[in-house]
Amino acid sequence: MVKFQEGDPENPRNFSSRRKAFLTLQMSMLALVGALGSSIISPGQSAIAKYTDISEEVAVLATSLYVLGWAVGPALWGPISEVYGRRWGMLPAVFCLSLFSIGTATSKNAASIFITRFIGGIFGSAPISNVGAALGDLYTPKDRGTAMTFLAMCISGGPTLGPIIGSALVTNSKLGWRWTMYIEAICAFALVAFATLMLWETYKPVLLKSKAEQMRRTTGDERYWHPHEKESIKLGNAVTKHFGRPLRLLVTESIMTSVALYASFTYSLIYLCLQVYPIVFEEERGYSPLISCLPFLGILVGIMSALVINIANQAWYAKAMRANGGKAVPEARLPPMLLGGILLPTGLFWLGWTAAPKYSWALPTVAGGFIGAGFNIVFQQCLNYLIDTYGPYAASAIAANTILRSLLAAGLPLAAKPMFYNLGVGPAASLLGGISCLALPIPLIFMKYGPALRRKSILAPPSSD
Repeated sequence: MVKFQEGDPENPRNFSSRRKAFLTLQMSMLALVGALGSSIISPGQSAIAKYTDISEEVAVLATSLYVLGWAVGPALWGPISEVYGRRWGMLPAVFCLSLFSIGTATSKNAASIFITRFIGGIFGSAPISNVGAALGDLYTPKDRGTAMTFLAMCISGGPTLGPIIGSALVTNSKLGWRWTMYIEAICAFALVAFATLMLWETYKPVLLKSKAEQMRRTTGDERYWHPHEKESIKLGNAVTKHFGRPLRLLVTESIMTSVALYASFTYSLIYLCLQVYPIVFEEERGYSPLISCLPFLGILVGIMSALVINIANQAWYAKAMRANGGKAVPEARLPPMLLGGILLPTGLFWLGWTAAPKYSWALPTVAGGFIGAGFNIVFQQCLNYLIDTYGPYAASAIAANTILRSLLAAGLPLAAKPMFYNLGVGPAASLLGGISCLALPIPLIFMKYGPALRRKSILAPPSSD
């Protein structure tokens, strides 16, 4: 059986730091463009409603259906990347995202807008669900945390930047809402073209399979082989083995369900803000559509500030790994989540009770920084924890997490305006803050009982690399 030798330069773990950083940048940008597509059209909801003669509440589906597509796509792209490699699991899908973005931009009615957005979301989910697993191919658990902070910033920063870019396009009389989708398509096309030439495959079984095939061709010796040569996605095993794996993880793995639920709730709050911020800053304060989107920068600053906390945890994690004989320690990823779990409800309570026009615009904007920081700390450490825990099945684990968080992120925007109109901004935000407080014990529970739960899991060995 063909294996990588010690120090083999073809092993992704042995790539130079510069090459790893270059590959990380490319894949993170692919994830960014997938995430950007979810919210860039949101400032155009009113224009779409007027053009297609539907209510603004229905026009929210242009955002929600794209995110709902993320709940379908990972069940396809995760298994594809684990059989055919990370490139095949991402690049064709992002190319198709470009095509369906153009389809949305040229749509003439609401039905075609919604259909192309949903299908676009299915394709846009590919890099979001696969890049985390690809980083696991490149980096040891000790080094992966820093790369994951950059990926998490791109995944969470995309929905935050989208409304700002979209509002600048929508308010320009020469462009309009259709150009939000043209810009998305242009960015996706450019990234796919670049990555097709420059993105190396990182999935070890696929690389070893190719190496075995090459050695047979050059030597004529049929003894060179690798078990992954027998792997394929066929009609008979597609549902039972490959596409069903992420769903089985969600249903049968208590670790997966609990961690994914917490990460999903925090992630969905970003999409809730897409509907709440226009209420707070445009409707109640009378700001223009473009100015009312600028407070999203507060969330983005919080997201970026969280990088300091997540990177600082690397020293603690490295110490835990040394004590564990150099093996991954998933529970050592969890301490920052305690801080993130406190910052998140703090931001929600702060936003709710400073949203009234009698308070300075700076107060709810700063509250968004707490929401962004708390969300990113929790979200990034949840991804790291799942990758550490499920090792070879990391792509399916991230896919399962993406499915659950996409369902919540698609539903909350639809409920946002009715909830905040009926309850008021203060009570509605406080309700969400109270729910966030209920999740505070989750990292403590897993820090104590996580090893025992992993020992009972079939797919999550007690120590995985």
